[in-house]
Amino acid sequence: MIDPLRQQQLDELEEVQICHDILTNSRNELYLNFRYLDVALSSLGFLADRAGRGVATDGFLIYYQPEHLMSMYKRGRVLINRAFLHMVFHCLLGHMETRGKRAVPYWNLACDIAIESIIDEFYVKNVYRHQSVYRREVYAKLKEKLRVLTAEGIYKSLQDMDLTEEEYERMAAEFYVDSHDHWEREEDPRIRQERQNKWQNNREKMQTEMESFGEKDAEDSRSLLEAVRVENRERYDYKQFLRRFSVLREENEVDQDSFDYVFYTYGMELYGNMPLIEPLESKEVHRIEDFVIVVDTSMSCSGELVRRFLEETYSVLCESESYFRKINIHIIQCDEMIRSDETITSQDEMKAYMENFTISGLGGTDFRPAFEYVNGLMNQGKFKKLKGLLYFTDGKGIYPVRMPAYDTAFVFVEGQYEDVSVPAWAMKIILTEEEINQL
Repeated sequence: MIDPLRQQQLDELEEVQICHDILTNSRNELYLNFRYLDVALSSLGFLADRAGRGVATDGFLIYYQPEHLMSMYKRGRVLINRAFLHMVFHCLLGHMETRGKRAVPYWNLACDIAIESIIDEFYVKNVYRHQSVYRREVYAKLKEKLRVLTAEGIYKSLQDMDLTEEEYERMAAEFYVDSHDHWEREEDPRIRQERQNKWQNNREKMQTEMESFGEKDAEDSRSLLEAVRVENRERYDYKQFLRRFSVLREENEVDQDSFDYVFYTYGMELYGNMPLIEPLESKEVHRIEDFVIVVDTSMSCSGELVRRFLEETYSVLCESESYFRKINIHIIQCDEMIRSDETITSQDEMKAYMENFTISGLGGTDFRPAFEYVNGLMNQGKFKKLKGLLYFTDGKGIYPVRMPAYDTAFVFVEGQYEDVSVPAWAMKIILTEEEINQL
């Protein structure tokens, strides 16, 4: 007769083996239908966690509660496949790394909605599940404001909805798939960086495969590709970016870089109070003097977001290392025609402008009148040396064909823009609303 404890251990080992087989078969099934996910699907190992809640991942392993996993399998392989895919997509889209200081319950829900919205667009037999009416209503409501359903955009939208506790619980129950408990655990920074690098490499390889082998044209994988592109986009240091619009000029200030302490100290020691060298009283610096900010005032641009963009951009320009004592900044509002042009030469003028700031126009969008207007200002000698123009827009408009004599950057808000038609000569900057607030 087998010892009861020994029998229990054997039963548990058998359970673990069955669960590993279930997950391995699921991975193989997914691989056959999503070849561009081959590396990502193989990046997660499996580990039984009898004290855990359902299934979960930390970016290295899939943790599963054996009874829960086998219960899911009995209800259908589709549930296992979707859960596997759901956790892989959390890792690919960096949801563990980008939470920051956001409210945990709303961030968890936003991440789940973002992932489920992608999976729900796959019309593949081994992951397809009929959407409930309520789920379709949630997607429709979010898509009224967001072009791409990213976790960041959904998180902001959920907060704007001002959900009651009952509404939140219903939504969380609808989209719940996996536990995010492992996201909360304190980790060695080296381990966190290793995970981040691993999934960034996976994400970049996946984007390359999708774009190279025709997946970019597949209707059901378009949302995934858009989300991956958003996550793979270059993260800009906005302050550093603005410095490329600076010009070289001499300013009256001590140039510490040209000062030699050896000669200074030697002279003071030798003659008592006569240094052999003193610092130069002027230095050449790169700073911003002439600048143009154009605001797209079409119906699709949020007035409050425009206000924050102007305030934060001006505050960056007015840092002591960035601007000359005399500045000449034109803030132009334009939709299909020029609506206003305000010249700002001081912080007081900017403060007065922002106190009375209103959006003018709200018509369609045509970028050409703004460039024609700025070119006219240059011909009239309104600028000494215009280096750059920032155009804050959603990208939906008619672009000029000819490259202007100054650098141009179109600034977009993540999830609220179209950049398909941006000319090759223009720069593109994509900022999140949080980045605008934190400049």
